[in-house]
Amino acid sequence: GVDVLNWSSQSSDVGVRGYDQPMSPRLLVLVNGRQVYLDHYGYTAWSTIPVQLSEIRQIEVVKGPNAALFGFNAVSGVVNIITYNPKYDTVGAASASLSSRNGREVSVVQTVHLSSKIAARISAGAAKNDEWENTAGLAPVEYRAHPSRATVNIDTVASLTDKTELRFESSLSNTQVSDMVSNYSAVYSKYITGSVKLGVTSDTPLGLVTAGVYRNTLRVTNDLGGPLVLRNTITAYNAQDLIKVGKHTFRIGIELRDNKMPTGPLAGGEVSYSVFAPSAMWNWAISDTFSTSLAVRSDDLKLKRTGTFPAGFPLADDANWDRDISAVSYNAGAVWRLSEKDTLRLMAAKGIQAPTLIELGGIQLLVPLPVGALAVMGNPDVRPSIVKNAEVSYDHSFKTFKIGVRLFDQSTTAVKGSASFTILFQQPTANTYPAISWANVSNSKMTGVELSASGNISPAIHWSGDYTATNIKDTATGGDDLFERRAAYGRLSPKNRANVNIGWAGGKWTVDAFVHQTGRFESVSPTTSLPGTVPAYTSIAANVGYDLGHNMTLSVSGQNLGGSQVQTLGFKV
Repeated sequence: GVDVLNWSSQSSDVGVRGYDQPMSPRLLVLVNGRQVYLDHYGYTAWSTIPVQLSEIRQIEVVKGPNAALFGFNAVSGVVNIITYNPKYDTVGAASASLSSRNGREVSVVQTVHLSSKIAARISAGAAKNDEWENTAGLAPVEYRAHPSRATVNIDTVASLTDKTELRFESSLSNTQVSDMVSNYSAVYSKYITGSVKLGVTSDTPLGLVTAGVYRNTLRVTNDLGGPLVLRNTITAYNAQDLIKVGKHTFRIGIELRDNKMPTGPLAGGEVSYSVFAPSAMWNWAISDTFSTSLAVRSDDLKLKRTGTFPAGFPLADDANWDRDISAVSYNAGAVWRLSEKDTLRLMAAKGIQAPTLIELGGIQLLVPLPVGALAVMGNPDVRPSIVKNAEVSYDHSFKTFKIGVRLFDQSTTAVKGSASFTILFQQPTANTYPAISWANVSNSKMTGVELSASGNISPAIHWSGDYTATNIKDTATGGDDLFERRAAYGRLSPKNRANVNIGWAGGKWTVDAFVHQTGRFESVSPTTSLPGTVPAYTSIAANVGYDLGHNMTLSVSGQNLGGSQVQTLGFKV
């Protein structure tokens, strides 16, 4: 059920069960619980994530709305990347790889025990390659010929007492890529991200108490009708208490968030909001075979704007941004083990997709016209999108394999559409320019089914496969053309996708082959802004590894093997 849109060699967007798009806003991505999702425009720039593969313990993927558990914007799913804890796990690894198109990549990870109570892990990585062919004839400001990235990450754990642990994390990334923005315009983007996180965990008589604070900083530079530099600072405070009483587990938490963005490229203002979000969770193991869970979160957002406005901009009064947004999200579920081999799950959820700072006014841009200019600005009245999901799943285990079936029904109200040069947000007056902006434009309904299976043919051979079919229907709530608003998700999402994997391990060798199939869907040309069709395609990937001994492994891997195919309307490989 995962869709991946590869726009360039180091720029991709990931969606779950449809609704994928450039700068996809519906999937929340975390590293050890810290948000790496970029709040200024609500997406994940995957190449900026500052961790190396060899320091990742596990990756949790949770499908469907999970805002009550992880916070708003987790409306189609959550990816939580969990790294090794340097206190318990000693990791030492170095890697170097060469690939086609002059690709070079290196990384190093090392755990250091500074004392019996303090341990740290340091990692760094860098990569560079030649971009895919510029078949669209894009200008240098729209195309990065040699994309690159460099990251560094520090993770330190100190044992204050036998039951109390302090953890400090800090990271930095510098990434330069060929990007695709939400209106399907190609741009060259340079991201500089930084983070600092401090947390404490203590096992107390009142429960497992966790408290923390982190700050994310972002500076992104690109060219969108002119040089554009955007900055964003997020500071988040959180605390929770996990309490177990008999067959009941309770979690009580609170999060405070402060999010700021100076206006750009026309400076002078700042758009910000603060969030107060209490939450609670209750798990009840009613019996050995039946359990229930319920989580609720309330988000209260206070929006404001300060500073000046460019001459000729409409709505030039900070009071227009004095606004409160309140929403409640929930996750409810029940798990029933019908037998040792059969499990039934029922789930219902409501998630909140909050407006981004750019949508709310962080961008101030003037586009020259033959007469006058066009203002690109935020809309202080954009409402959050509300996603509701109901799901039932059944899993059965056989002797050597297992199967699963999931049925889901999802609705989204107040879907947000991108700014369009053909749809005015504000009409011109004698003193103000015409303006375009973001708006709530539709409601959307999705139904779908997921089938999965996995098993072992022998102790050395494993296999897995899955198939997901979705049907999305969009209903405009105003007179706007949803394709112009880039919100016609029924057309922009494939109706089916499938994966098959088979692997073998014997002695020092490992071999894996992967086949991915995606059905046809529509997209938008970055050069003409006209719709086009991406035909159904099948891609093949493979990896062969050999254990050289002395903790060294040699591997050869390939992606998109086989004949040529169209996967997006972006660059040509």
